[in-house]
Amino acid sequence: MPALPDHSLEGGRGRPTSAIAVQETPSTSGAFGIRKAIKRACDIILSSAAIILLLPLLLMIAVLIKLDSPGPVIFRQRRNGLNAVPFVIFKFRSMTVLEDGSNITQARVGDHRVTRIGQFLRSMSIDELPQLINVLRGEMSLVGPRPHALAHDIEYEAKIQKYALRQQFKPGITGWAQINGLRGETPGVENMAERVEHDLWYINNWSLRLDFYILLQTCFEVIKHRAY
Repeated sequence: MPALPDHSLEGGRGRPTSAIAVQETPSTSGAFGIRKAIKRACDIILSSAAIILLLPLLLMIAVLIKLDSPGPVIFRQRRNGLNAVPFVIFKFRSMTVLEDGSNITQARVGDHRVTRIGQFLRSMSIDELPQLINVLRGEMSLVGPRPHALAHDIEYEAKIQKYALRQQFKPGITGWAQINGLRGETPGVENMAERVEHDLWYINNWSLRLDFYILLQTCFEVIKHRAY
């Protein structure tokens, strides 16, 4: 297997030094079909194992959420998946609101909508664990561009060139942007543009080895740089 490409960064915030040149489709390689099948098999095996191993923790979190505030344990929101096919993403509810309309406000530092248990879940990205179900269902992968709310897709497609090209690849629980510190709120268009640049770099340079590297680095990123 070839070595990982040079991941040298500029400016200290994870900006790839090479230019982004997204192809019309990531499946132009003749070996893509085989690698795609292997990626799917890894998703099924690893997500199944994670659900089994984490089941006691998942049940405990569900109880704590119910005790902490009224509302459902699981938050559901529509997202665009591969080829812009919409699906419902699952997360542990960490806020007092259940936004899924044309106007969605991103969580920010000190957001009063975040519940007490939600603060802890978000800080460690534990609220994302129910997405292992989305992976098993084939709607997501363990690694890929993070899917955004439909309202944000509509907004940023009009503002960022090639934004929609992210949907050429199945969305992931974690990705190249996330391990380079691009998590949480995107207060300006430039913040989302930087995230999109990383997503497109991942699509152009995707390999199974890169996926495992991202999964490993995600563990360190969660510990070092907590979300909110």
